[in-house]
Amino acid sequence: MALGIGILVHQSTQNRSLGIARGTAVEDLGKAETAFRAGQPPRTHPEPGPYYLIGGELPDELRDRIASDQGPVTWYDTRHPARGYLMWAGSRVNGTPLAVSVDLGAEQRSLAALDRHMRYAALAMLAVVVPLTLLAAELLLRRLRRIAGTARRIRGGDLDARTAGRGHDEISEISAAVDLMADALRDRLRGEQRFTADVAHELRTPLAGLVTSASLLPESEPTDLVRDRVRVLRSLVDDLLEISRLDAGAERADAQPVPLGELVTESVRRTGLVTRIAVTGDPVTATDPRRLDRIVTNLVLNAHRHGGSPVEVTVDGTTIVVRDQGPGFPADLLAHGPQRFRTGAAERGHGHGLGLTIALGQSRVIGARLTLANAVPHGAVATLELPRRES
Repeated sequence: MALGIGILVHQSTQNRSLGIARGTAVEDLGKAETAFRAGQPPRTHPEPGPYYLIGGELPDELRDRIASDQGPVTWYDTRHPARGYLMWAGSRVNGTPLAVSVDLGAEQRSLAALDRHMRYAALAMLAVVVPLTLLAAELLLRRLRRIAGTARRIRGGDLDARTAGRGHDEISEISAAVDLMADALRDRLRGEQRFTADVAHELRTPLAGLVTSASLLPESEPTDLVRDRVRVLRSLVDDLLEISRLDAGAERADAQPVPLGELVTESVRRTGLVTRIAVTGDPVTATDPRRLDRIVTNLVLNAHRHGGSPVEVTVDGTTIVVRDQGPGFPADLLAHGPQRFRTGAAERGHGHGLGLTIALGQSRVIGARLTLANAVPHGAVATLELPRRES
């Protein structure tokens, strides 16, 4: 804006100066024509009397213009800036080229001084306006960053995070919309959590009856099938109860010194599945052994159920890696994380989608980080990084 105003003022001032100079030159040309017709000899400025030049004394370009035009012509001579700028006015009198000039040196110096003062004024104005603009923008950006931070906290699981925006502008409307969205999301998730907990608790009583009844059935192939389905149902109800406790935030870790190699080896052995185990050194850390056992067991079972053999478990320091040779995790799971009752792509098998959900929830309880990724060229990799609290 400062540059645009400066250019506009410069052009306007210059055009005005040239207009005045043209008028003065034409007026002096009229006086010179009268003097020439009266026989007065040509004079050069600043000699007294009417001054003018004729014939070969004129610049070539001006003489050509006078020859090609019948009336008075004007020409702004900028050929020699060091000697100043001239405004010429010329015409033909009785076939003789005649012209006068007006010196614009003073006007050019005034214009240069005006440009210099406008630059100083623009710099001074920018020195005041730019900090004020940055301050005003920072106040707006700070409110937007607070809204973005609240959204990230909600995404991270803090359902009570709110922006608490005030005002009546557009940013306040965005803030209010985020708060309303958070309220709706919190109510919906808590409703789902209550529903899951209620269903799991209500199923325990009839499930206990099913377990007792199945144990009383005579030994037969149908009995084995019924007992297997009852066992699956019991495992599902136990998983739902565990998820409901994790959702409610009621789980607390009981940390104690744990030899990771021995615990992971025993957890894998209890699965009854063929799994390769590699332990580097003799790592020991402080964590909850029961919850760590649950995480490792779920990861190994998930690798065998949905991946491909061989399944490998590696313990290096406080990092536990479970890898299979299957098709890998589906893109949706990697993008949004494990979700209950969703197993992702069909090629990863069937299930309730609770194993990884429980593993992720238990890892949060013990302060570990569970990362899911795909290996190259194929296979799924689950990496559990325990906090470095060595005993």
